[in-house]
Amino acid sequence: MWIGNSLLFNWLDRSLQPPGGAGQTKRPLGTIWLLHSGGFYYVEKTLLEGEPLPKRVHWFKWQAYTTWLSGMALLIVVYYLSDRAVLADPGVANLTHVQASLVGIGAILGGWALYEATQRVVAPRAPNIAVVIWLTGLVAIAIALTQLLSGRAAFLHVGAMLGTIMAGNVAMTIVPSQRELEKSVIEGRGAVSSAALSARAKRVSITNNYFTFPVIVLMVSNHFPSVYGHGLNWLMLLVLCVAGAAVRHVLNLRWTYPGWKTALAGVIAASVLALYVLLHIHFIPTSEIVSTSTAPATFAEARHVIDRRCAACHSAHPSDLTYGIAPAGIMFDTPEQIIARAERIRERAVVTRTMPPGNKTKITDEERALLGQWVEQGAQIREK
Repeated sequence: MWIGNSLLFNWLDRSLQPPGGAGQTKRPLGTIWLLHSGGFYYVEKTLLEGEPLPKRVHWFKWQAYTTWLSGMALLIVVYYLSDRAVLADPGVANLTHVQASLVGIGAILGGWALYEATQRVVAPRAPNIAVVIWLTGLVAIAIALTQLLSGRAAFLHVGAMLGTIMAGNVAMTIVPSQRELEKSVIEGRGAVSSAALSARAKRVSITNNYFTFPVIVLMVSNHFPSVYGHGLNWLMLLVLCVAGAAVRHVLNLRWTYPGWKTALAGVIAASVLALYVLLHIHFIPTSEIVSTSTAPATFAEARHVIDRRCAACHSAHPSDLTYGIAPAGIMFDTPEQIIARAERIRERAVVTRTMPPGNKTKITDEERALLGQWVEQGAQIREK
């Protein structure tokens, strides 16, 4: 609802028709007709100059607050207070759970503090420098998180940081501006008295608008281990953020730029190409372990590794219930089940190394290499 409101009001502001009729005593800032739900809606934007405040005015703020509160609650419950999701990954950095939690919390608060400082202190004097400082800080925080936390947690924490900034913009700038606007109308001072605050509220509202697509992408990134588990995941994270903001920018220009459809197609194509190239970079040091053994890997050897390192969770009767019974419905109880998932086993355990989560079962590089070798040989139950 929050993002829907942001997109709707951004569209509405850019689609309003200028007022007409020089003889009118009441001149709205703009009007528009809408068709929805089997009826016509007439919307008028005004500052209520010299007019009383309506008895009932609808505000749009709780969508932002409930989104942030529910998101932070999930982050705390899933990552900080339990092991339901891996926060510290020994394969990335040797941090304890407490240390990793402090890194995640520090990144969210630090990113928000940096943004507020640049917007309130630097931006009024040098807006371009403020943008450079903030973007540099964002890149630094994103890279640092991918080097300290598990890839999945790093992506989500960058998204949480951006979401916190967006919620902060609503609570600390947009809502106070609206309260001041309402107060000025009630006291008969007119909206001009709050023009400066309203102008900043509009700027941060636009900032939130540009953050919407990157935040959505980062929130759903946990479903794509080939991205967050890649050796160059920090670069892929930045590509996703830039792509989301660029798409939003082109959509914002579509009222004044005739070639916006071509530009949008170009941005999407360039983003997909960049991700494709990065995904196919063979990053051996951190992504794929290659076996040095010349002897063939047998199914018995592969199953022994799977029984020890994977079946603790992926079973109809798991010994580790942290993630529930058979996460994602994947079981390795029978040879047929193992064979059916052979390519997936190689992708998650050998290429991206995102399984086991945080290497919870202590699988070794040699065991990963053996699984990869067995799959490369054809993933047969009986060796020819």
